[in-house]
Amino acid sequence: MKIVPGSDGTPINVLEYEEYAKEYLPKNAYDYYASGADEMVSLRENREAFKRLVLRPRVLRDVSNMSIRTTVLGQEITSPVCIAPTAMQRMAHPDGEIASTRASGKTGNCYILSTLSTTSLEDVAEANPSGLRWYQLYVFKDRDITLQLVRRAEKAGYKAIVLTVDTPLLGHREADVRNHFSLPGHLQLANFAKVGGDHAHGVKGLGDSGLAQYVSSLFDLTLNWEDVKWLKSITKLPVVVKGVLTAEDAAIAVEMGCEAILVSNHGARQLDGVSATIDALPEIVAAVKGRAEVYLDGGIRRGTDVFKALALGARAVFIGRPVLWGLAHSGEAGVLNVLKILDAELKHAMLFAGTARLADVSPQYIRRGLPAFPSNL
Repeated sequence: MKIVPGSDGTPINVLEYEEYAKEYLPKNAYDYYASGADEMVSLRENREAFKRLVLRPRVLRDVSNMSIRTTVLGQEITSPVCIAPTAMQRMAHPDGEIASTRASGKTGNCYILSTLSTTSLEDVAEANPSGLRWYQLYVFKDRDITLQLVRRAEKAGYKAIVLTVDTPLLGHREADVRNHFSLPGHLQLANFAKVGGDHAHGVKGLGDSGLAQYVSSLFDLTLNWEDVKWLKSITKLPVVVKGVLTAEDAAIAVEMGCEAILVSNHGARQLDGVSATIDALPEIVAAVKGRAEVYLDGGIRRGTDVFKALALGARAVFIGRPVLWGLAHSGEAGVLNVLKILDAELKHAMLFAGTARLADVSPQYIRRGLPAFPSNL
């Protein structure tokens, strides 16, 4: 697809930002960000599932007083479009996580920092001191690493721990194998630079699958729900469980006292063949029964996608790859524009659907199944 930007050369939608990133990023960096596991069936489904949901707009509704403000875990945000954790953002732009967190702060939404970031959690906090920041965490084989990261996040003012639970090890991504993907030599996994012991070097300069092997070596195949209970015992911060796709696991998470669930298939990067997140959302919302907040990531590219997720019960959505495409284009300004585009598209969808407030958006505005459009249209 040829990029047809706005009159000033700036992309006018998220898809155009991705086209730019695909053209200008190094191939191994773009493929690392863009690819999914194995045949990437679930990666495609994350998008296709949204297309199967048809909007049911209501007409003659007063939509003159439009607002997309909401709250997550009691904290007010200006938009339900928030930033998901994505690893190694400095491959997309030299400012990496600093740029994306500043854009989040200027927008007034929620920002989740990845443990596998190329900027330390302290530096990210310093760049966005007043913004709402959450910290994404793995429970590592060495529990002391996990404990150190939690304490640092608490000290740096992060307001929640987002525990990724779908990663007993890294998924099999064939593009990375073909490209012999490695972290560029000038970058490091910065959060490990301040961890004691053998991990203090920040894994700088690991090449040709060394990075994947190193990170996978940290994960624990024995991880289970008792470890969630342990995490709850060592911090007073709310815990968001990220990577839940079934009603059964959602119910257990609530029973464990987790304050929120992020419906996610890890950008379809872990297990191929799992359901699209938007397809998994309704059963999880039903299982939670309002006892915890429910969010969604995966496949969001348009404001209508945001609308559909909110209609099916998500309180907020988190975007990952679109942020990377904005970074690749123009750093902080690119991320800021991606967020503005999605906010504007969401308001547009709400206006035409007849919903002035997020509280008005409900399942009645959604129908499953593509309409049979006449072939001559």
